[in-house]
Amino acid sequence: MNWLVRRDLLNVERGGVLMGIVNVTPDSFSDGGRFHTLERAVSHAKELERQGALILDIGGESTRPGAAEVSVEEELDRVLPVVRELRPCTEAVISVDTRHAAVAEAVLEAGADVINDISGLQEEGMAELCAAARCGVVVMHMQGTPETMQEAPSYGDVVGEVRGYFEERYDFLLARGLVPEQICWDPGIGFGKTVEHNLALLSNMDKLQVAGRPVLLGLSRKRMLGAILGSVEQGRAPLGTAVMTVWGHLHGARIHRVHDVEECARALKLVQAAEPFVR
Repeated sequence: MNWLVRRDLLNVERGGVLMGIVNVTPDSFSDGGRFHTLERAVSHAKELERQGALILDIGGESTRPGAAEVSVEEELDRVLPVVRELRPCTEAVISVDTRHAAVAEAVLEAGADVINDISGLQEEGMAELCAAARCGVVVMHMQGTPETMQEAPSYGDVVGEVRGYFEERYDFLLARGLVPEQICWDPGIGFGKTVEHNLALLSNMDKLQVAGRPVLLGLSRKRMLGAILGSVEQGRAPLGTAVMTVWGHLHGARIHRVHDVEECARALKLVQAAEPFVR
């Protein structure tokens, strides 16, 4: 299974591909402000690559529950300098977390390879732009918006509804010129979902691989982990993310969007060493 990421085909068949998170925001739920300057963001991205991240995901807008949307201009001021500075000095795939076509156009011109869109390429012109660029796209499911998504999330069948959303998006994107190899799905853990919804999705990853396209799992430091463990701090510690990253890998996720790359890389290395011996 290959994912077309503009410059190359990324083989994700075996899974365990890590996407390191580079938040260039002052208000991210987990590391807001730590990497808000250009120098710190680029340095952090290089460190994540050293630790094992094959993909670096740069985000300039917080999507934590209750977060307000930022302007396109502000988002560009945050992410575009990082892409420009990072592109000449990394072999990693560069992804940008944005739902705005104007931001996507600018970062693709600067050398980004993937557009990671929490809104599923809903904005007018976004799908056509990505089709023309032949970039990779991450299509995420979200109920509501970051401002409202956790107010009262409700589903009749969360797995069936998320799968149905991917099926609709697949037809939509192909009709606008994307090819299947560009597409990766993200069930949107924590985006308009309760703990029970999240666990149902994690237990049915195989049902979310619509059209045989890979699934990306983003549960790093999510509130769900703290709710299960009974402690916000324990939920944000690397252990919880590493354990659930392994769970996701064993249940079909191919790409993992994480903050703690080194710990997750070690956990995946251990489980992958045993996989050839499974009967």
